[in-house]
Amino acid sequence: MCGIIGYLGPQEAMPIILDGLKRLEYRGYDSAGMAVIGDHGMAIRRSLGKLKELENKLRQDPLPGQVGIGHTRWATHGRPSEANAHPHQVGEIAVVHNGIIENYLELKEQLLKEGHRFASETDTEIVSHLIVKHLQQGAAYLEAVRLALKEIRGSYALVIINAREPRMLVAARKESPLILGLGEGEYFLASDIPAILPYTRRVIFLEDHDLVVVQDGQYLLQDQEGQKLDRPVNQINWSPAMAEKAGYKHFMQKEIFEQPRALIDTFRGRINPDLGEVVLEEISLTPEDIRGLKKVFLVACGTSYHAAMVGKQIIESLCRLPVEVDLGSEFRYRQPLVDAGTLLIPISQSGETADTRAGLSAGKELGAKTLAIVNAVGSSIARDAGSVFYTHAGPEIGVASTKAFTTQLVALYLIALYLAQHLGRLDRSEIRQRLAQLLKLPTWVQETLDRDHEIREIARRYMTAHNFLYLGRSLHYPIALEGALKLKEISYIHAEGYAAGEMKHGPIALIDEKMPVVVLASRSPVLEKVQGNIEEVAARGGRIIALTESDNYLVQERVESVITVPAVPLELSPIVLVVPLQLLAYHIADLRGTDVDQPRNLAKSVTVE
Repeated sequence: MCGIIGYLGPQEAMPIILDGLKRLEYRGYDSAGMAVIGDHGMAIRRSLGKLKELENKLRQDPLPGQVGIGHTRWATHGRPSEANAHPHQVGEIAVVHNGIIENYLELKEQLLKEGHRFASETDTEIVSHLIVKHLQQGAAYLEAVRLALKEIRGSYALVIINAREPRMLVAARKESPLILGLGEGEYFLASDIPAILPYTRRVIFLEDHDLVVVQDGQYLLQDQEGQKLDRPVNQINWSPAMAEKAGYKHFMQKEIFEQPRALIDTFRGRINPDLGEVVLEEISLTPEDIRGLKKVFLVACGTSYHAAMVGKQIIESLCRLPVEVDLGSEFRYRQPLVDAGTLLIPISQSGETADTRAGLSAGKELGAKTLAIVNAVGSSIARDAGSVFYTHAGPEIGVASTKAFTTQLVALYLIALYLAQHLGRLDRSEIRQRLAQLLKLPTWVQETLDRDHEIREIARRYMTAHNFLYLGRSLHYPIALEGALKLKEISYIHAEGYAAGEMKHGPIALIDEKMPVVVLASRSPVLEKVQGNIEEVAARGGRIIALTESDNYLVQERVESVITVPAVPLELSPIVLVVPLQLLAYHIADLRGTDVDQPRNLAKSVTVE
């Protein structure tokens, strides 16, 4: 979603805000802007397009001053244009905003009747007008902000400056992420941690309905009634270098190659291979709670939903518990059969995905026990859930998720083992064997990454295709979906993932000599069935790219291209198989010259419905 940064301190605000916006580019945007208060009052620069356009404007006409706000906008209300870019100024007030003001039309109609005039098509400008209205009616500044917030329905992360209060920042949040960074005599407000990592690692995660006032040398946290609040100060472990490309051409490429380390960080400290135990101290469920479980719900969106589809099969297989998988956007609007015997597991890299968060809230209201799988520490879903399993993947900047996905799969596997352990479904020797295999997983992933050059040459062979089909069965069907999603996200090639057994129920009509078909054909109980699918595609002239082991000659002799993968246990094979699909998508997109890290129309975290 959109990016926000605010600064107050002794340094020039403009370069700090611009640097922060660059670090938030991965979130997706179509315009950008900045407002700074200096000795001669407040001034604003805005531009359509990439940040370099704003940077050019600032180079020609800089904004001196030590207090300011900046924003990268991804259009929700109003088309992409300079007039719709943030900040939005009305009188002495300027605002940047992430989220959606749901009742903006009725508020706008009322404000128009009262004589207000609007310069944009956005819902955000409403906020500036509301504050000004209450100021004109005699309210003090902070009271005017509170009154405006009470009139708004919807989600928001807001940072506000007032030319009449030149050494003050005011911010508020509801259902959109916002953090306060504490430096040495300076303060930062941002929508995500990477924006402020070069300046401080001490942050406060603001919560819903929090209002923060930042002035020279102090900050004050309040609720929207003006009552003082205390929030913990968190120390962030990430170094600034973790959010940089470190020599890779793109963040996505870097994050693909970080996966062996990320997988280790996910299971580090959570397993005892010698004793055959999974130790998840972060889970607050008692043994009695676990034995009382009747059902598990996995709720997620996008790539995390594909992880949930894998998790369903593994949990059902190891724990013998029924598992349902729901899209967050569907779960919240139906009447799921959830009660105190249900474990609800929301999965979200950012921990801010609006639909997944709403699903968590709905499940809690129905009495479910909740355990979130999240990467971003201190995020909304992490705070709202009864327990949280942090994947510790580190910052993921590329919009197309890679290491977040594979670490979610490890998290789900560990949770399945943990539940099976407490349910008595697996004994210590069985868990010991599985943990010994898990320890080899980073090596298997690295072996796959070592084939990067071969995969790039295969990508070159198929980069001009207009359509791709991905086929998989059982645990590999969700990986076919994920492989297709990666390709269409970043290369803009139409791609579809199918359960291979469904090929004859429609997709087979599409297959001809122009259609690349990616088949997940590693060893599994259904390999013979997959080989039958390969024969069907080959008979129709399809161009088959198979993922299989190096000694699987029956598959290799029937296909056009082969990507070899290590032989691994079935439950871990989705993690290994998805890596070459990530590389294939990455290289096709790079060879086609698309914007890999910031694909069109996409945002990293979908924090609005």
